[in-house]
Amino acid sequence: MIRTVLARAGLIATAACAVTLLTAAPAAAHGADAPDGTDYRTRATGVSPARPGLEVRVIEAGARLELTNHTDRPVEVIGYSGEPYLRIGPDGVFENTHSPAAYLNRTIAGDTTLPAEADPAAAPSWRRIDDGPTARWHDQRALWREATPPDAVRAAPDREHRVRDWAVPLRDGTDPVEIRGTLDWVPPPDAYTWWAVTIVGVLAVGALGLLTATAPAGARALSALGALLIAGGAVAMVYPVGRELDAGADGVGGVLVGLLSGQIWSLLTGLGAIAAGGYALARRPAADFALALAGACLALFAGVGNAAVFARSVAPVPWSAQAARVMVALVLVAGAGATAAGVLRLHAATRTPTPRPDPVPAGLRQD
Repeated sequence: MIRTVLARAGLIATAACAVTLLTAAPAAAHGADAPDGTDYRTRATGVSPARPGLEVRVIEAGARLELTNHTDRPVEVIGYSGEPYLRIGPDGVFENTHSPAAYLNRTIAGDTTLPAEADPAAAPSWRRIDDGPTARWHDQRALWREATPPDAVRAAPDREHRVRDWAVPLRDGTDPVEIRGTLDWVPPPDAYTWWAVTIVGVLAVGALGLLTATAPAGARALSALGALLIAGGAVAMVYPVGRELDAGADGVGGVLVGLLSGQIWSLLTGLGAIAAGGYALARRPAADFALALAGACLALFAGVGNAAVFARSVAPVPWSAQAARVMVALVLVAGAGATAAGVLRLHAATRTPTPRPDPVPAGLRQD
């Protein structure tokens, strides 16, 4: 019974990976321009003066600020020219369509062309953009927008530097308030080391494919490959969950909505790898092909798609960047290694001679 379930799962995995390869790369449910990693660490130190009920945090690896208002009164975020930009209160989140920040903050680069109605001197024109008490936005005051690093970083790029202390003004009724935070440069890791370790791991796993599919050692190698692909698939499913949490997803429901609406292919890739790994553990026919195809999908979409963390000091996940790099390396090793091993096993199987039946029955042989 278990073998039948695994066999069917393997077929589903192969089909899912094939569809993935024939369609677009996975999209992110968070901001369309959310970074895959950065070397600038943005932190929010809080609201000053303190306002009970106002909660602020940094999301998307520092790309956005998030402000939640649990009070019974609206709070305004002030734009770059001193104009009201956002209004966050119990009746939802509103955006002032006359504020230039409403357009500049649509991208992390702040390069949106301003329309004619963007006039900070005009009276506010409020448009509801969310029904909840939470607003998320890019804010150039908390980011480094220049193409080149600061002078201090260029002088000593191997050291951590405080770029600046930043503040975003708020208005609580008639009282001025600020979100305060820091922006730091954090030296990036050595990407070559991570790629070298990953390549060595891929070669080691791929070497299992040199064992023929008919030898006893080959059967054990197939089981090992299946177990490794299951592990890689599980990690590949955890990583996008981390990205959704870092993007501000609220609770299990928010994570699921984000995954299903924007990262469905990440889920299918991980699920396909797990199913193909189970198919290999069951040692079913065509297991080598399922390993090769599922591994390729895993390495391409869940591995290469997140490999920017090898060269970035801040990862878009709620755990450490070091842990993120280990996870991506494991996915790449499992995926690319399984692909290489599966291809080699398929090649070995085609070269293995098929035993020919003896034309003379044993009882009729003459010694």
